[in-house]
Amino acid sequence: MDKRIVANEVLLEEAAAFMNEGREVSFTPLGSSMLPFIRGGKDVVRMRKLPQVEVGDIILIRLPGRYILHRVIEVNGNQVTLMGDGNINGTEQCTLDDVLGTVVAIEKNGKTILPGKGIFWRKIQPLRRYILAIYRRLPL
Repeated sequence: MDKRIVANEVLLEEAAAFMNEGREVSFTPLGSSMLPFIRGGKDVVRMRKLPQVEVGDIILIRLPGRYILHRVIEVNGNQVTLMGDGNINGTEQCTLDDVLGTVVAIEKNGKTILPGKGIFWRKIQPLRRYILAIYRRLPL
């Protein structure tokens, strides 16, 4: 399969349309905000539109002018709070209507893994700075 780089606006709009039809989509996200669990430019995420969003899910959202792939840290009614696993602070807010899909699998090094809810990683948030500093220095 050939790899092509497509603008987020084009790729993710098409992905959202497919997920709204009940189809699963796969793409390679860019960026480092989901390290160490999703490596931008290397890992492939498989996504689907699920009936509900839960704490611990990794979701793709659309906000004005940007798309974000982060983990849900709180759901309060229609409000969703997200934070990237590779971030040491800072969150985003959205509504359930902004959610395009949920990661159902991650393909890493030829293996398919389930994303999990990140319970341990969320609990050690104060230590992330140190763990991520070491991780980013490893030759992966």
